[in-house]
Amino acid sequence: MTHPHPVAYWRQEHQDFARLLHVLQKQVDALHTRREPDYALMLDIVSYLREYTDVAHHPREDVAFERLARYCPDLELPLARLQQEHRVIAHAGEVLSGQIAAVLRGAIVAREVLEATASTYLVYYQHHLDVEDSRVLERAAQHLTAEDWDAVRRAARSLDDPLFGEKPSERFKRLRREIAERQAA
Repeated sequence: MTHPHPVAYWRQEHQDFARLLHVLQKQVDALHTRREPDYALMLDIVSYLREYTDVAHHPREDVAFERLARYCPDLELPLARLQQEHRVIAHAGEVLSGQIAAVLRGAIVAREVLEATASTYLVYYQHHLDVEDSRVLERAAQHLTAEDWDAVRRAARSLDDPLFGEKPSERFKRLRREIAERQAA
């Protein structure tokens, strides 16, 4: 699929990720109010974010950030923090997915522990998207060259989006339906 300008594609991915975070937040709200969340749905969301964003999206951003820092020295520290957040988000996602998977296997995981882990993940991730959208994307559009964008594209293996792409994987079809139903409501 041919994408518009890389920043427009980046924005669209962020919107997609934010929709997933919203659905995940609803499940965490269920935990908080002592209702039963949909653990399988939670795991699908975190798995997608780990398997797609941590592998395809964040490595490209890291290259874009490194290149953008050369043009915009005033962004060097915020961009370094965003790269650090990629590692924090990946680690938090790994811990969260492990906890959810344990619950699905029948293990006892304290609701408060799972809620705290999920809330940390959500807060970090949403803040991360907000900072990129408000401080980075427009500057990237203004300063990064075609050569820079080529380097960004090459930073991660080409991976079709298994959820929002043209051909969703079987694994994420239920999640895709869930998102479509929530949008229609």
